[in-house]
Amino acid sequence: MSDEETLAVYAQAAEDYADRFSKVEDADVDQFSDLTAFFDLLPDAGLVLDLGCGPGQWAAKIRDAGYRVVGMDASPEMAALAKKRFDLDVKVGTFDQLQVEAAYDGIWANFSLLHAPKSEMPEHLDRIYRALKPGGAFHIGTKLGDGEQRDHLGRFYSYYEAGELTGLLQDAGFTVVRKRTGSAVGLAGSDDTFVILTAHG
Repeated sequence: MSDEETLAVYAQAAEDYADRFSKVEDADVDQFSDLTAFFDLLPDAGLVLDLGCGPGQWAAKIRDAGYRVVGMDASPEMAALAKKRFDLDVKVGTFDQLQVEAAYDGIWANFSLLHAPKSEMPEHLDRIYRALKPGGAFHIGTKLGDGEQRDHLGRFYSYYEAGELTGLLQDAGFTVVRKRTGSAVGLAGSDDTFVILTAHG
């Protein structure tokens, strides 16, 4: 994510966002089932990249489950909060700066790639596939819908139908093993539907 308007929103709202969404103990059962499905594809003590980790709540949960975790986020403010709240060292960087090959056992991209333009998604998924070790695990969450638009806070979003996103993952070489849909209220206050996919290389 390198959209300046989106980054500005997260910079201004970082503390509020973290206060509202970084309490993993308040996460519902379905959210924890996403973690379980992801863990099922990882080796013991595997290395995981939380791509677009925000204030670090899920990276911390992955670490606390016994995995090695690295955080990456385009927002310096979110990276600082991840350090402050969870003692996580987060690299500040955008999706296109993921340039490693066969480095990670798993990549967790929980509602982060939806801030990238749809035209860039195939390249991002190819980059993620290359960054994973053979058979590596991948988790992605996006909002359901079509097209692209900004919310009333100014954040840029790309929307995907479940079949569309599944097809993009398959085109990149992934095998999707789990799909979950649901709805949740986010920072903007709207109740949005979403899709979660778990896959492996």
